[in-house]
Amino acid sequence: MKTGDRRWWVLIALALSVLIVGIDLTVLNVALPTIAPALHASTTDLQWFVDAYSLVLAAAVLPMGQLGDRFGRKRLLMVGLAVFGIASAFCAYSPDSGVLIATRAVLGLAAAAVLPLAMSVLPVMFTEQERPKAVAAVVSATMLGFPLGPVLGGWLLTHFWWGSVFLINVPIVLLALAAVALLMPESRNPRAPRLDPLGVALTSAGLVGLTYGVIEAGSHGWGDAGTLASLAAGALLLAVFVPYERRAIARGAEPLVDLALFRSAAFSWGTALATLVSFAMFGLMFAMPLYFQDVQGADAFGTGLRMLPLVGGLLVGGALAARLQERAGLAARPVVALGFVIIAGGLAFGSATTAASGTGFAAAWFALVGFGLGFALPASMNAALDRLEGERSGAGTSLITALRQVGATIGVAVLGTVLGTVYSSHLSDAPAAARQSVSAGVEVAHRLGSGPLLATVRDSFVQAMDAMLLVCSGIAAAAAIMAWLFLPARRGARRQTVRDGVAGTI
Repeated sequence: MKTGDRRWWVLIALALSVLIVGIDLTVLNVALPTIAPALHASTTDLQWFVDAYSLVLAAAVLPMGQLGDRFGRKRLLMVGLAVFGIASAFCAYSPDSGVLIATRAVLGLAAAAVLPLAMSVLPVMFTEQERPKAVAAVVSATMLGFPLGPVLGGWLLTHFWWGSVFLINVPIVLLALAAVALLMPESRNPRAPRLDPLGVALTSAGLVGLTYGVIEAGSHGWGDAGTLASLAAGALLLAVFVPYERRAIARGAEPLVDLALFRSAAFSWGTALATLVSFAMFGLMFAMPLYFQDVQGADAFGTGLRMLPLVGGLLVGGALAARLQERAGLAARPVVALGFVIIAGGLAFGSATTAASGTGFAAAWFALVGFGLGFALPASMNAALDRLEGERSGAGTSLITALRQVGATIGVAVLGTVLGTVYSSHLSDAPAAARQSVSAGVEVAHRLGSGPLLATVRDSFVQAMDAMLLVCSGIAAAAAIMAWLFLPARRGARRQTVRDGVAGTI
């Protein structure tokens, strides 16, 4: 097989690797109502089915990048995929809630290896001209997993038992493992950086504190004592880590987080803008399934289908943006800025949604937002990746992944707070149970047989969703301005296809 052909086949393997992580992030939400009675799970158990994954992912993502740089990115990626497949099988056959929570935590550990390492080889394998297309492919595969999770989950729950939503990961893992093993070259940092246990402890505990605090804020509010304590502890640990890491670098040690990367405007602003995309995108992914299910009455399978225009727009936008960067030689600045302008316009368009809006209206603005994401997200990621040398690409992509993960978690919590506050404010005369959430409101209305209450609940949620979309639109508009002001106006110098850190021939 020719060298060029082999690299693009490797890209397919990497896309499969991140696809399963994207699917697993959303497929569980569909299965929770079925899992709860099967495992006699409490509300707390259901929360931990989701949170165990997020917390372990946040804790492990930074050291995984450095482990890949030291021991080999291909090797660790294969270990991560294998663990992901094995843990998925254990999830499927969990006899009780405790086992499922534990295996979900192991899934988070595996995902912490898969996500950054799948991205870390892109700066090593592809030239600056080729990389926009490669980054767009991997980012689009991750995005595809979000709506594909409910589609697959809804179909599987209709025909099989709840464990099948986890078991579907296994054949995808096997395909990805085979492709990575046969096609992907090994790459590592030839200096074999030593792990820093204290640095790992500080960053892991800090990221867990922030992530857990944000999760708790979504459940108990931002003024809750436990929420504030967790956020404060996480922020303090990360603040302590910065001077600690500077002293380690001064001693000549290999840094866990290369603080020098933040001197690059392309890395700093590319990472920040990619994080803002995650902030707005995950808030959108949180609200829209509720709209489709509780307002329009769709089932899980139908909800996933209604979200596919977002991915369709992203695929088209990503392909066009990559072609513009590859053939026209455009820098990230105009591509990212234009992407955020399109996102802002699409979200503002979506804020006109009513309870009576048809599926076609949602599909139109969903596709427009997806088209903008195809411009903004891959180009932002590529701007950041362009500053990573091959030998440190694992640690660098882990940092990007960690920040995006925190941004996504904060996005769900903050935008969920906007959604909940506006929703409950329109239901001051409704029963207290109906004000908790739109799902609870619909359930109360059906139990009371009250058509007017049902209409009020749905209208209130749509008004809250429209307010949230306007907030997201404002964030996207601000991001467009930041992209134009702070991203570099010119592309960097052309780089070689194979970097110094590669051990093996592509």
